[in-house]
Amino acid sequence: MKDIPPSSPRAADVLATRLFDAGCRFAFGMPGGEVLTIVDALERAGIRFILCKHENAAAFMAEGAWHRTGAPGILVATVGPGALNGVNAVANAHQDRVPLIVLAGCVDADEAQTYTHQVLDQTQVFRPITKATFTLNTGAAHVIADKAVGIALEGRPGPVHIDVPITVAVTPVTPEIPARRTTAEPVVPAPATMDQMRATLARADRPVLIVGVDALNEGFDTRRQDISSALQTFVDTFNVPVITTYKAKGLLPEDHPLALGGAGLSPKADKILLPLVQRADLIIGLGYDPIEMRTGWRDFYYPGIQTMIDITAEPNHHYMHQATMNVVGDCGATLAAMADGVTPRATWAADEIATAKADLAKAFPTDDDWGPAAVIDTCRHALPRNALATADSGAHRILLSQMWECYEPRGLMQSSALCTMGCAIPLAMGAQVADPDRTVVSFSGDAGFLMVAGELSTAAELGLKSIFVVFVDASLALIELKQRQRQLRNAGVDFAKHDFAAMGRAFGGAGHTVTSRVELQDALAVAQSADTFTVIAAVIDRGAYDGRI
Repeated sequence: MKDIPPSSPRAADVLATRLFDAGCRFAFGMPGGEVLTIVDALERAGIRFILCKHENAAAFMAEGAWHRTGAPGILVATVGPGALNGVNAVANAHQDRVPLIVLAGCVDADEAQTYTHQVLDQTQVFRPITKATFTLNTGAAHVIADKAVGIALEGRPGPVHIDVPITVAVTPVTPEIPARRTTAEPVVPAPATMDQMRATLARADRPVLIVGVDALNEGFDTRRQDISSALQTFVDTFNVPVITTYKAKGLLPEDHPLALGGAGLSPKADKILLPLVQRADLIIGLGYDPIEMRTGWRDFYYPGIQTMIDITAEPNHHYMHQATMNVVGDCGATLAAMADGVTPRATWAADEIATAKADLAKAFPTDDDWGPAAVIDTCRHALPRNALATADSGAHRILLSQMWECYEPRGLMQSSALCTMGCAIPLAMGAQVADPDRTVVSFSGDAGFLMVAGELSTAAELGLKSIFVVFVDASLALIELKQRQRQLRNAGVDFAKHDFAAMGRAFGGAGHTVTSRVELQDALAVAQSADTFTVIAAVIDRGAYDGRI
């Protein structure tokens, strides 16, 4: 029998309505008895609840949806093991600057004094890996919801955890509920600071921009200047080359002559990019957060000889580098204000930028007959220019991040701070749920694929048409490579080859095994017209990444 709506909204309804008002339209998770009221309230509010097979994957799906909508992702997890299953992805959201609302069921406080089954202090678990943690109460349900959304989105975005006690969720809320609070306005540095920044730009002969995740995350705030437009105007006016972190790929279309692609984990790319940066006289870190970078980017410039200006969402407490000027403010508006009134001059008089771009192309060639680089190149050319891609952690991610050109922000989604495995498939699924008309492709190693293979059943249930590409070499390729580089014996990195295409078919999708460019092109052509998801298993040799990343 259908539930009769309560005469007054329940605390769970107030929470759900506030999340709907913040733009949330999807929630992902695995229900238990303790969260049934939450699920009911979300659905009543207009937020679709999507049943997943594991909370960790559910959180990545929520992130994928956020990348397309700009509204915080929602993870729903039941008490105890459900909540703890999501810890990996919540920690990833914290490091990767993802606004994620974690709604966890919990036993009532008085009940927990004498009842211990599945009971633990969930707030203590989530406190170090979230921006804030709350326990919902009836009288302040609307306040807690508003705080959670505001904290999740402001500054550097991140996850916020809300424990929802069983009886609180169902308790009617009687007082009049005020309108939703707004989040803080973005800021621009003081005039004196801007004057100093303009003077530095006016005398720069070799300026360079390093753009990171803080700049990327401004793109969803309608109160801010269009960061992509501001960035392109700036670089075109002052002839400034742009290096991005992996997260910020596409903020400047990567076929732009001043776009030098992504940096972060590739020693081959670093050999080209770091010397160029060290020849610059002005380095502008635009939303640059070195949490994505290798240790080679620690103290990468010469203080006193070079000038570095950091424009970030929060103060520099990482100390991985120290800038000449540290500015906390809106990246797009600050960049535009920095250019205001400055007369452009000839910069980078030699052909150093074009040379660096050409050297990067040579370092990651696209002419292999077969192997991981050939797989990436074939996919990039066979799929639409606006295809959305996701990458799992592993050797393929480093190569993909260098070779996969992005022409818009968030064109390549990945875990680039925590670098956790098993993220690519659910990220792609979440993005596809929120943007069903786009072509979405994920790239996984075979080990990462096996971690989340059960979510293929979710893809079938949702009717998704995503393409899941798997690099099959029966090895933890990146770890095996490091093992050999350290002259250690092979141990714990190899496993059996499996029929991944058959797994795709078994879960209700299509499946193809490919061993050449022609076979891959044919599989991609079929996949793009299929009425279900497709798994493409690209079989490559062990050691195929040697000399490639």
